[in-house]
Amino acid sequence: MISIIGKNVGMTNIYKNNENIACTVIYINVCYITQIKTIKNDGYSSIQLGIEDKNEKNVNKPLLGFFKKLKLNPKKKLLEVKNDFHINYKIGQMIDIKSFRIKEGDIVNVKGISKGKGFQGVVKRHNFSGVGERSHGQHNRLRSPGSIGAGSDPSRVFKGKKMAGRLGGGNVTIKNLIILKIDYNKNLLILKGSVPGNKNSYLIINKK
Repeated sequence: MISIIGKNVGMTNIYKNNENIACTVIYINVCYITQIKTIKNDGYSSIQLGIEDKNEKNVNKPLLGFFKKLKLNPKKKLLEVKNDFHINYKIGQMIDIKSFRIKEGDIVNVKGISKGKGFQGVVKRHNFSGVGERSHGQHNRLRSPGSIGAGSDPSRVFKGKKMAGRLGGGNVTIKNLIILKIDYNKNLLILKGSVPGNKNSYLIINKK
């Protein structure tokens, strides 16, 4: 297995070789393969994984019929991962931390949805410096974007201009995270460094 779904437990620190290392704990729940897409039928190769059982009364009828056809309990979260190596999987197959086939010291990439920070200005969103001076009557321009383009020509603002707007809440991949420890009894994966998203958010861990 080259990808698996995990849940962000939170950050902690461990001591290794007299060094205090910040790390993230990820809970690897049991996943089930709910759908397989192939190049012949769908134009690309991937598998869909379902994680954590959900109460039937909270599932709509089309999705409930989908899970009943697979003879699986409804799942809270469905995520799709690539199957670049075209490994032969079966629908309903169980995937757990042992089938991920990783060991301490391996390197993984972690994909998740970053924390949403709402509508932010250009200083926080794009690291603009602002005017930076309070003198010469600049009482309300300290964190402003400044000029956004010429006037009569081109008479518009170019697309993609760095301006204030919504920050965060998008797909982010953190690459080259080292596995410090694996607890097979508690299904825990401890990675060096931070990962995107809030606590209890779902993550896709890809083996390098």
